[in-house]
Amino acid sequence: MKTIIIVGAGVTGLSTAYHLARLKAGRIIVLEQGPIGNGSSSRAGGITCALLWTETGVRARKVATKWFRHLSGELSGYTYHNEHGCLNLFSPELWPTRAALLPLYDRLDAPYQILSAEQIKARWPQLNPPENYLGLHDPLGGYSEPTDYLPALAKRVREFGVEIREQVTVRELLRSGNRITGVRTDAECLSADTVVVASYAWILPLLATAGLRIPAKTFIHQRFVSSPLPGAAAFPPVNADPYLGYIRPAAGNRLLLGIETPDVPDLKVSSFDYRMETLAEPWELVAPAVERFADFFPGIQQLKWESAKVGLLSFSLDGEPIIGPMPGVEGLLVGCCFHSGGFSYNPAVGLFLAEYVTNGAPSIDLSAFLPARFASDETAEYLATSITQGQSFKRRH
Repeated sequence: MKTIIIVGAGVTGLSTAYHLARLKAGRIIVLEQGPIGNGSSSRAGGITCALLWTETGVRARKVATKWFRHLSGELSGYTYHNEHGCLNLFSPELWPTRAALLPLYDRLDAPYQILSAEQIKARWPQLNPPENYLGLHDPLGGYSEPTDYLPALAKRVREFGVEIREQVTVRELLRSGNRITGVRTDAECLSADTVVVASYAWILPLLATAGLRIPAKTFIHQRFVSSPLPGAAAFPPVNADPYLGYIRPAAGNRLLLGIETPDVPDLKVSSFDYRMETLAEPWELVAPAVERFADFFPGIQQLKWESAKVGLLSFSLDGEPIIGPMPGVEGLLVGCCFHSGGFSYNPAVGLFLAEYVTNGAPSIDLSAFLPARFASDETAEYLATSITQGQSFKRRH
């Protein structure tokens, strides 16, 4: 029986374990340095949209939305909130770039609707975009609550017989020649036929233990959850790039507000002992964020803010995910650099990584996402620089 070790019990790691178990791939061990989802996953916005900017991204997200709908029925305690779809908001300056992608969506049969500001307000009266703004609506999109999804998926994975070991830090990838043979933890060395690394912020130091690297950078991400809204939350999640953030309904009839900080430089994670809990809760950012969204979501200024979460996003050199086998070695797969879309990708990426293990190739062409697409010199140059989030690609959900 083959043994597959997955490093990271966030959404990508758990989804990979789910699909591997479903495909009866062998013995599956998931190693997590903290409790389940303790990294980026528990701090995610949870918004899902299939209307992305490349053919590979659209194809992958179509698979993801299908699996979200399936898992909403299979996982106890989890609901994929697709009641209002997902809305992408554009100013006149931002719209032409997205309008150029409409033929791609048509060709790939990715459904959408273009809505005027007046149509948005008529459909969802709680939203108030400027008159010259446009909305691109994805009827298959929606959102998930990470606090529901993570435990429900972990429970199902365990029911399949997967071993999830929490509070276990992986310190080294074990390498023999051109093959990765397992991992070393603080307590032991574990052998494996395949190792899947799905630990976003910690992936660079872990790959370095085997003499490997990818062009990945990490940026801070903040989200806040309000007190209950005065009326029922009846609107979709909104990717609101003109406002440098997003909003969505949240559990308990609340509002979730996510924001980016474009002037903050990338954060270097070099230690396996780094924990996101050490990041300070950025309460000083609430007031300016609320001010930005005040016209778009009337009443936001009257809300109290009950919780703040801050985590890390991983960005690649070309703005696309890094998924698949690492070049130069055998027995090692990675899934990372999803920008703010890791949660949205996860059920599809888990499937693709499981298909790499069981079939040698995924069910869609992922060549545009392979680690091998980057030359070693451009990887070295990217890693040697420091940039702000505003200087990187804008990729949201």
